[in-house]
Amino acid sequence: MASRERGEGSLKDARLDAEVERQLAVMREGAETFVGEEELRARLRESIGLRRPLRVKLGMDPSAPDLHLGHTLVLRKLERFQGLGHTPIFLIGDFTARIGDPSGRSKTRPALDAEAVRRNAATYVAQVGRVLDVARAEIRQNTEWMDAMTPADFVRLCSKYTVARMLERDDFAKRFAAGIPIAVHEFLYPLVQAYDSVALRADVELGGTDQTFNLLLAREIQRDYAQPSQAVITHPLLVGTDGVEKMSKSLGNVIGISEPPEEIFGKVMSISDALMLRWFDLLGFGEWEDLRAARDAVAAGGGDPLALKREMARRLVARCHDAGAAERAAEHFARVVQRKEVPEVAEVRLGLAGGAGLGLLDLLRRLELVKSNAEGRRLIEQGGLRVDGGKESDPARRLGPGRYLLQVGKRRYARVHLEP
Repeated sequence: MASRERGEGSLKDARLDAEVERQLAVMREGAETFVGEEELRARLRESIGLRRPLRVKLGMDPSAPDLHLGHTLVLRKLERFQGLGHTPIFLIGDFTARIGDPSGRSKTRPALDAEAVRRNAATYVAQVGRVLDVARAEIRQNTEWMDAMTPADFVRLCSKYTVARMLERDDFAKRFAAGIPIAVHEFLYPLVQAYDSVALRADVELGGTDQTFNLLLAREIQRDYAQPSQAVITHPLLVGTDGVEKMSKSLGNVIGISEPPEEIFGKVMSISDALMLRWFDLLGFGEWEDLRAARDAVAAGGGDPLALKREMARRLVARCHDAGAAERAAEHFARVVQRKEVPEVAEVRLGLAGGAGLGLLDLLRRLELVKSNAEGRRLIEQGGLRVDGGKESDPARRLGPGRYLLQVGKRRYARVHLEP
C-alpha cells in the first residue's frame, strides 16, 4: 500500500512539474528578459498545486488617449497568463501619468493635468477589451492607493532608494553628464511604479524593455515592504511605421488599435518589407505559422512581399475589429489606393446658420475626421487634406452652400452637402 501511494505521489509530482515547465515556456514566448524565473518556478508550483492564481500586473499610463499595436505585445502576453488560469491586472496609471514617465526622455516631459488624464483613461478599458477579456481581469487605477498615501508614507517610500542608485539609470546618467536638468519629481516616477507592485501584491510584472529599470526597482521595493519579489518579463519595443523609432503617439508613427479598419489596413500596407518581417515576428504570437513559409521566402529575397503584407494587414484588422471589417478594409484599399477610385461614402447633410458659411476646421470636427481644431490645423498645414480633389492650404477657409468631397490622407473620404 505504502509503495503504491509513493508511486501515485511521484506520478502526481511529475505531472505538476510538467505543467510548471509548460507554463514557464508560455511565459518565455517572445520575451526579451525573464528576471526571477527560478524564484517564480517554485511559486508557480505552489500556485498550481493549491489552485491559487498568480497575480500578473501590466501598467499603462493614460498619457495619450489611444493604445496602439506596440501595446499589444504585452497585452497579448497578459492574455496568455489569463489563459493559463492566472489573474491579469491591468493597471491604469492615472497617478503616474501626472508625474510623467522619464524613461528614454532627454528632457523633462510636461506634466498632464488631472482632467487630461481622466479623458485619456476613459477609453482605455474598452480598448484593452479588444485584446483581453476584461470581465475576468482586475482593472485598477493607482490613484486608489497613492491619493490615500500620507506625507509620512511618501517619505518612507522615498527613503528606500538613493540618488546615486537612481543616477545609474541610463537616461538619467546621460542627462546628468550632459548637464541637462532632471526635475526631482522624475525620481519619484520609478518609486511610485514600484510601489504599485506592493499595493497589488504582484507575482509577475510585464513591460517593454524601456521599463526594465522601473520593473527591477519594484523587486527591491517589494522586499523592503516584506513581500516576495515579483518576476519581471520584458518584451521588445515595436518599431513604428517610420521604420526607425519605437511606436509612439508623439512621433506620429503609430497604428491605434481603435483606428478605423481602413486606416489600420492602409498603414500596414505602407511599411517597408524589412519592417514587415520584424512585425511578423513580434505580432504573430504563434498564430501565423501558416504564413511562416511565405515569411521565410521573403526574408531570403524571394516570395511575394505584397501578398504577405496584405495578409498581415487583414489579420491585424481582424484582431482589432473583426473578420468582416478586415475584408471590407482590404477591398477599400484595393479600390481607393491601388485602383485610385473614389469610394462610395454616404453624403452627410449639414445646415448653415445665417448663410456665413462653415469653417473648415469646424467641418472636419463635425464629420469626425479630426478630434480637435489643433489636429485639423496640423493636417492642413502638412498637406493632408483635399477638397474636391484640390490640396487645401488654408485652415481659416469657410465653405458656402454646396456639395463637397473631402479626402484626409490617402484613405479617408467624406461627402457633405452644406444647405443654406
